[in-house]
Amino acid sequence: MHPELFHIGPITIYTYAFLIVLGTLVASIYTKWRARKELENINLSNNFFYYIFIAGFIGGKIFYYLERPAYFFSHPRKMLHNFSGGFVFYGSFITIIVFLIWYLKKHKIPFWPMLDILAITILIVHAIGRLGCFFGGCCYGKPTGSFLGMAFPTTHGQRVHPTQLYEIFALLTIMAILFYLKKRQHFKGEIFVTYLILYALARNILELYRGDPRGYIINGYLSHSQFIGIIIILIGLLFYSKLKKNIINP
Repeated sequence: MHPELFHIGPITIYTYAFLIVLGTLVASIYTKWRARKELENINLSNNFFYYIFIAGFIGGKIFYYLERPAYFFSHPRKMLHNFSGGFVFYGSFITIIVFLIWYLKKHKIPFWPMLDILAITILIVHAIGRLGCFFGGCCYGKPTGSFLGMAFPTTHGQRVHPTQLYEIFALLTIMAILFYLKKRQHFKGEIFVTYLILYALARNILELYRGDPRGYIINGYLSHSQFIGIIIILIGLLFYSKLKKNIINP
């Protein structure tokens, strides 16, 4: 794998960080384009994307530390390794949603239509970011003897499931489903809520194959991500039902 992309003097540019920035750039271009086209020529400022990036960075790191609080409390210097990996997607996702609720209401941007656009935005960043995980050798799977197995430096030569690639495939599949659904959309918010449910389902399955150190609610059985995913599925189903009911009984 290639966790380090290149060096500029004493500065190391990590592949993971580079791909996260690249994903954010591609996603911001897509979001601006769709917002102008779908939301009456709303022109999102660059600050909007900077704030999302910062919110995602902070949330992803906090949840990463919370997976192993005792370890990071004992090794505080490890908390400074911010650009070589070590993020929890759901941590980033939750903090970004909290920020969006505040930002969209403050600037009077249509809430559900904007979230429908951002469902694709999130998938773009996430898929490119998971490619960074693959090159960095993190978020790998359990040992396997199947032809799909790959060895990473972090697995010390042992062949494991390349769960990063599995997740990229799942994300691209969800994106294709959402683009298909977008042409037949019945109500505002349908795209975003469908994304919530589909990704949470996919992630709960993928967690069964993850082999890197995990945080667990029930040790060995229910990871933090699976627990959060179950809650998100229930919330998604609730919102889907309410939003769909509103178009039937406005």
